[in-house]
Amino acid sequence: MTQSARGDISSSELVAELADPIEVTDAVDEEHPASNQRVFLGGRGYAFATACAAYTLFHLLVMNLYPLETWTYRLLHVGGGLALGFLLFGAHGVVPGQPKTQRSAGNLGVLLVGAGAVLYAAFAMAVLWGNWWLFGAAMPPHWVLTSFGIPLVVGTGLAVLHGWIFAEYRNDRFGAADILLAVATIAAVGYVIYFARALQMRAGMPMAQPADMWAAIAIVILILEAVRRMAGLALVVIAGVFVAYAFAGPWLPGILNHNGYTPKRFFSYIVTDNGILSAPIAISSTYIILFVVFAAFLQETRVGAYFVNVAFAAAGHKRGGPAKVAVFASGLMGMINGTSAGNVVATGSLTIPLMKKVGYRPQTAAAIEAAASSGGQIMPPIMGAGAFIMAEITGIPYTDIIWAALIPAVLYFASIFFMVDLMAQKFSMVGLPRALLPKLGALMRQAYLFAPILVLIWALFVGYSVIRCGTLAMMTAAVVSWLTPHRMGPQRLFRALDIGARMSLQLVAVCAAAGIIVGVIALTGIGSRFSALLLGIADQSQLLAMMFSMVVAVILGMGMPTTAAYAVAASVIAPGLINLGIEPLTAHFFIFYFAVMSAITPPVALAAYAGAALAQSDPMKTSVESFRIGLAAFVVPYMFFFSDSLLLQGGWVDTLHVFGSALLGIYLLSSGIIGWFFGRIGWVPRAMLILAALGMLDAGLLTDLIGLAVAITLFLYQKKIVTADVIAQGKD
Repeated sequence: MTQSARGDISSSELVAELADPIEVTDAVDEEHPASNQRVFLGGRGYAFATACAAYTLFHLLVMNLYPLETWTYRLLHVGGGLALGFLLFGAHGVVPGQPKTQRSAGNLGVLLVGAGAVLYAAFAMAVLWGNWWLFGAAMPPHWVLTSFGIPLVVGTGLAVLHGWIFAEYRNDRFGAADILLAVATIAAVGYVIYFARALQMRAGMPMAQPADMWAAIAIVILILEAVRRMAGLALVVIAGVFVAYAFAGPWLPGILNHNGYTPKRFFSYIVTDNGILSAPIAISSTYIILFVVFAAFLQETRVGAYFVNVAFAAAGHKRGGPAKVAVFASGLMGMINGTSAGNVVATGSLTIPLMKKVGYRPQTAAAIEAAASSGGQIMPPIMGAGAFIMAEITGIPYTDIIWAALIPAVLYFASIFFMVDLMAQKFSMVGLPRALLPKLGALMRQAYLFAPILVLIWALFVGYSVIRCGTLAMMTAAVVSWLTPHRMGPQRLFRALDIGARMSLQLVAVCAAAGIIVGVIALTGIGSRFSALLLGIADQSQLLAMMFSMVVAVILGMGMPTTAAYAVAASVIAPGLINLGIEPLTAHFFIFYFAVMSAITPPVALAAYAGAALAQSDPMKTSVESFRIGLAAFVVPYMFFFSDSLLLQGGWVDTLHVFGSALLGIYLLSSGIIGWFFGRIGWVPRAMLILAALGMLDAGLLTDLIGLAVAITLFLYQKKIVTADVIAQGKD
């Protein structure tokens, strides 16, 4: 790795370039719209914001005051999220001011036919519900059930097709096809809610009705289109492959073979709590949306800006200061930001330009930010919603999971910190001038802004339910804001509820798509057969099984949000690892860790791509470098595989021993990768350090002593206390 000629820039030159003090503004807490995200103005904007705030408020009221029947609540969560998502996110990116395209006959024809079909289905659903509300009749007219399904699916398909083919030219209004998709969502979800009790008995069975199938097909189409708009094609392709697998089983060889399923049986099954309404949506409709709204409260009270200011004050003056700020700020922001790419955009907009100023190449600056930001999803107590899904799948208490996550998170950020510090030493990079940084003393007088996080942690360990804890933390954020210029009154409260809904829409769609995959796995039994395959490949070797699982988790995670990647990987891989005798907590943490690492693993590294866009660097080169910078972190899961004391599963003596051993191993590995160990080192010492570090994966006394001996020997050699002749004589 070579840096630019600016690596030896002086502090005085920096002062000249950075004439103004660095004071993090509210921009850190701003939401950065996607290219296809609409920005509504005026009455349209207020109406949409009101709908978003109502969506959030509905969840808070149900979770805390007025519980609903489980299926009904989850369906309203999915349906509302999809409908709002279609209105907010267009089928393609929209360039404001783009010339208006002419309405062709084909354009209008597709739209009109689709509108007629969707509106007929919506009318049928209105009759269905009206018949019950007005007359108390449980069964609607026969024509409703026999005629609404096909128009619903046809209309939904045409609306999706219209969005693909005919681009919108404005981003400040609702698209006609998108309104149809929102209406189709309401109609399809309305049917499933109406027949929820009956579907609990007949879904996936021979007595399932054709209308059940058509409504389910429409919901699957709507979910996949929503995911494509909000999270990209990767998850759509994977979910599509799983759906196709449900029908292609009779023609597939080996463990993939199964008898196949009729469309009626499959699609009616997939909309139950075995599929779309299963664990991912169960978590999304409770814990995820609760903590997303909590993050919105913190953003609206400008706590995020405070966290980044603290990071600048604490680390900005150190060598390579902005890179260390990225590490500290990403750790703090990780407590309130659930996505790697979102964390990159929030903190990278400040740290990446400053890293470039002190001498980091654009791709290196972006790679450091991407690697640091990815760690936000393994940082307790929120962990990007992964902890909640892990608790739901494993049955392990949430508090136990976030407690176990503590040391691996520290090791992850320590590895990135070592990388940037060694790089700064190697290329003589200076820190930012203290005179231009926020004053730590002044910031510490506002330490009460940490109160919401502290209340959340305290409430969790006192034993309150997760929902109660999140609600208390939210209330604390509102109260604390009264001590700042950003007091949360009705207007800010409304905005926080609005932001919370917008931030949660992608997760709703992603979790619903993950539910489709989970449903296919449950229906076909491929999970248990994959476990058998894993046992065969590993040949009863746990280490080989873990390596195979690492590859699968990373591949599944490429291009997918961590929440979905972990949910899918855990369904496929975890049972096999547990059958090999690996503890459930260790197996799930191992999978989750590598699902997170997929965000910086080429060729599809979403966090690295987000950083490359900010740094204006080559995305592929940035992803390769982010993988290199985060490489030391890839050994952490193997460390807690060899010794679960890193997950706080043993005594304190064992935990302290393996933590110290792991910390030294990571430092040696970082030194070997960067090529700096108390001075520049050649390839032979680098190879020695890397081998010593890898040997310390197993927290045994012998491997620790070997690693320590290598470190001491090279240290003495670098300090000229021991020469090559002395080492050679020692060998004789």
